[in-house]
Amino acid sequence: MTLRRQIATAVAAISVLVAVAVGLLVHQAMIRQHVDQARATAVAALDSSLGAYGRGEAPAHGAALNDPALPARLHTLAADGRQGTLLAAGPDGETMWAAGPVQNAVLSVRVDFTQDRQAIADLDRIILLTVVAAVFTTVLAGVLVADRISRRLRTAATAARGIAAGRTDTPIGELVDGRDEVADLAAAVDQMSRSLHRRLADEQRFTADVAHELRTPLTGLVTAAELLPPGRPTQLVQNRVQALRALVEDLLEVSRLDADVETPDLSTVPLERAVRRTVTLTGLDVDVTVTADAEVRTDLRRLDRILGNLVVNAHRHGAAPVALHVDGHRITVRDHGPGYPDDLLDDGPQRFRTNAPERGRGHGLGLTIATGHTRVIGATLAFANHPTGGALATLTLPAAPPS
Repeated sequence: MTLRRQIATAVAAISVLVAVAVGLLVHQAMIRQHVDQARATAVAALDSSLGAYGRGEAPAHGAALNDPALPARLHTLAADGRQGTLLAAGPDGETMWAAGPVQNAVLSVRVDFTQDRQAIADLDRIILLTVVAAVFTTVLAGVLVADRISRRLRTAATAARGIAAGRTDTPIGELVDGRDEVADLAAAVDQMSRSLHRRLADEQRFTADVAHELRTPLTGLVTAAELLPPGRPTQLVQNRVQALRALVEDLLEVSRLDADVETPDLSTVPLERAVRRTVTLTGLDVDVTVTADAEVRTDLRRLDRILGNLVVNAHRHGAAPVALHVDGHRITVRDHGPGYPDDLLDDGPQRFRTNAPERGRGHGLGLTIATGHTRVIGATLAFANHPTGGALATLTLPAAPPS
């Protein structure tokens, strides 16, 4: 249940309870008032009739001796020498009776209670209409207040999701008006967003600066390594220099992807031909199968980078055989190794995290770069573990527009 519905339901329940309680109290008070008034009238009439009877005058106020319609309970009470009153229903409606003893007889008077009961019924209808109107007005006001709060919270939540998606410069305080707790929450989130944005900018700038600063001495190292005399030590140095060069290039690529400055060069290509070309460029043993071919709108260079990184990652951290399957606009790359670690499945690829006990098997940037290029070309990349074992990466590309 949404917050708006919770507030509206709570307001409705409270208003109904309050209105019903007040209505019952008013109803009981009015019944008591009419009954007391009718009883007082009946008692006054009985006293007057008893006085007249004692003076030898004829009973007045409709008094009667031993009235056969007198309720038995009240007749017994009067026969015992006591006076009393009783509200009882009769064939002509309700009647307030008053009775008292006289010489071997019972003198009683009756007061019609029908009009009083009608007045109580009219009042009950007025109370019911008032309760319904009060509940409707209160619930409407509660819904409006809840809707305003909910709308502001939804606005803040939308902006917060934008921040989580990487748009850390999205302001929330400007979108949420007011000076209440919601506005305080928005201001706190804005402050957190600004701090996060500064930290991410510093990290991206640091990564780019480090990569750029390493390029110059690295170029000298590459040149110097090529001038070394042939031999096993020279080959080892050249291999390490090339690995360092690849790391620097990956760092530069990650910094550009993080800065969201990359623009794709889109074109329409047959997917099967592009996939087989990419596999050939990797030079690795990959089992390629095609269920259905399709034309896709993508950046061929970035697609090569994505699939190449997935295939290399499968060989480096998984186990053979590595299978690549094309089904329409979807490509799956599966190995038969231990599968992706839980932190990658939960949080996505993280740079410099390989889950390998030794650091020599990679620097954890391959899947990060593949994810970044996937975002640039408008595709989706999902990571999972196959039910029978092994890591499974699924790349879904956007279809080519109709000609």
